[in-house]
Amino acid sequence: MTNINQIVWDDTVLPFQLDRSGVRGRVARLDGVLEHILSRHDYPASVAALVAELALLAALIGPTVKLRWKLSLQVRGNGPVRTLAADFFAPAEEGGPARMRAWASFDADRLHDAPTADPFGLIGEGYFAILIDQGPGNVPYQGITPLSGGSLSACAQTYFAQSEQLPTRFALAQARSVLPGDRERWRAGGVMLQTLPGQPMDPAAAGGSGLGGLIEAADILQGGESEDWNRANHLLDTVDALELIGPTVAPTDLLVRLFHEETPRVFDPQRVEFGCSCSPDRVRGTLSIYSAKDIAHMTTADGRVTADCQFCGAHYEFDPRSLGFEATIDENGDPIEVAE
Repeated sequence: MTNINQIVWDDTVLPFQLDRSGVRGRVARLDGVLEHILSRHDYPASVAALVAELALLAALIGPTVKLRWKLSLQVRGNGPVRTLAADFFAPAEEGGPARMRAWASFDADRLHDAPTADPFGLIGEGYFAILIDQGPGNVPYQGITPLSGGSLSACAQTYFAQSEQLPTRFALAQARSVLPGDRERWRAGGVMLQTLPGQPMDPAAAGGSGLGGLIEAADILQGGESEDWNRANHLLDTVDALELIGPTVAPTDLLVRLFHEETPRVFDPQRVEFGCSCSPDRVRGTLSIYSAKDIAHMTTADGRVTADCQFCGAHYEFDPRSLGFEATIDENGDPIEVAE
């Protein structure tokens, strides 16, 4: 039998604030959305775990931004796992669900020979990037931090400390789980803590106290703020993976269990669902920069140009004459009139 908590809290992000310490945060649960994301591809377990972690980070970070279109998390490395990407799309209307997608690229041969005990180590050296795109007419924002700290969540914490000077903490868990009478499926859950914006560091300061001069929470917070932040973090340290993943422990119950002395206050939850922005028109737009000669190199033996969406697996086929800036027919097969 499905637990009522699972029905209510599947695929949600719950904002909260700890009134005593002035720390804000979110609790996220990804169930059906994550299963849909991972079912699009036959990922090895170690790769699937990384995709799940990045998707969970996107679900927690996305609602913190005054987002009009899309927040993207991108990870590039020189290891067997070459690319990880997750997108969080703002709701189309007030009160509507946000949409998410995620994907990974990996070298199967190198992955086969690599140890799997440490999925993060499969990425190798590279970078973690956060991109915010507010839509047409706006210049996208991009922040980059090196891959360090032993996890994707540690990279995200470093990004917020370095780029935003906001001490941030993530506690995440993802795994395949089985409930009585149900099939095995991927689930993930996490908690994000973040201080309220405060006094920025002196720009003349010679870096932070972290590895390689990276900024850490202790470099930003002083006095009572530091004590409040440390206390909230010590409480979060007591959480276990089953509590994070659920689904039998409601996020509200989890907050009371962890932070009852901090007076937690919750706000309206944000629902999330799987969603992809790919379409035939977007594929045509991507190929519009190519000449007829370039398009010819992309054409298969049976005279079609094909494209597959890396996120959702959608398959598209086109008449090559309808593609590129030298197209002779439109998407309906009608001739394109060339201006004299």
